[in-house]
Amino acid sequence: MVELNGFGKPCPQPLVMVKKQIDAGETDVSIKVDNETAVKNITRLAGKKGLGFTVADIEGGFLITIGGQVDPGASAPAAAVACSTTGGGCGYSVFIGKDHVGEGDGQLGYNLMKMALYTLNQAEVAPMNLLFMNSGVKLLCGEEAQIIDSVKEMMEKGTDVLVCGTCLNFYECADDLKVGEVSNMYDILERMHESAKVITL
Repeated sequence: MVELNGFGKPCPQPLVMVKKQIDAGETDVSIKVDNETAVKNITRLAGKKGLGFTVADIEGGFLITIGGQVDPGASAPAAAVACSTTGGGCGYSVFIGKDHVGEGDGQLGYNLMKMALYTLNQAEVAPMNLLFMNSGVKLLCGEEAQIIDSVKEMMEKGTDVLVCGTCLNFYECADDLKVGEVSNMYDILERMHESAKVITL
């Protein structure tokens, strides 16, 4: 059993620490972390790799223990399962790094972003992933029903929605997140890498 200590380490360092061990062939790994975002990120990685895991409360945080094989598709993200059977990437991802489209009038840019998300939802083929970073995360924390509904409907069609946790904390809106999964730089870049095409809005 490899024992790691992720206390005090910013996202996504605890995740990278665990992934390095798994990539090196270790299947029995434990790590102490001090935040729930790290728990979500690491357990999602374990599921994607087909490994079982447990999470226990400890003083100051959580102990995640990874070990034992499970059905590789049982808890892997939908996009990961789809990509595992194809080469050269699959589907397309949409990266949203701001809360508006283009530069110029702010309200116009916001309305264009709202229209873009609606149009993506109406497309014949939904994106594999919607990836939100920087001020783009604020779109999922606001009160604009059309934006929230468009994203929710894409999720129902199989789209994975990853939202940068660091960005949510920076803008102090983590508690207002209405849709999507809190994620990290590592996972967001990995989804880009897995995609045949990435569209940036």
